[in-house]
Amino acid sequence: MARKPAVMYRQVKGMAYTRRKFMGGVPNSRIQQFDMGNLKDEFPVTLSLKVKNRVQIRHTSLEAGRIAANRVLSKEAGVANYHMKVRVYPHIVLRENKLATGAGADRVSSGMRSAFGKNVGTAARLECNQVIMTVSCTPQVFNTAKLALWKASMKYPTPCYIDVEKGKELVM
Repeated sequence: MARKPAVMYRQVKGMAYTRRKFMGGVPNSRIQQFDMGNLKDEFPVTLSLKVKNRVQIRHTSLEAGRIAANRVLSKEAGVANYHMKVRVYPHIVLRENKLATGAGADRVSSGMRSAFGKNVGTAARLECNQVIMTVSCTPQVFNTAKLALWKASMKYPTPCYIDVEKGKELVM
């Protein structure tokens, strides 16, 4: 069965469903790494990618944004000139009431009877102006870091903006 579109899960509604201890079969998070680049050095410039609206972002979307940003940074800036950190973790478990389609589906499917749903993935619940990811870099690769965060923002289901938190005077 095909995965449903992310539009179905981006609105924040209902209680948070997070207690994995009491539910079986929760899929693992797709996010491979939360820290990338040079983890040891301190960098003078810090940029953050923030969401404008209250939203849920699926774990597959978070991983796609991380890959897009990391690819630009590692190719253009080099691994030694940045540190990128994903700041959110997908705690919310998403459920879906799977319905059979096609010939004879009315005999197989139970419709909305017992429609609680099965676990299909996880999502991170974000508030307005919450940080998704942060990039610390040298002033020479500031524009590359900005481009990387912009490319990552294209993978998320909400408008995002880039905030320069530290080192504004070094790059302006």
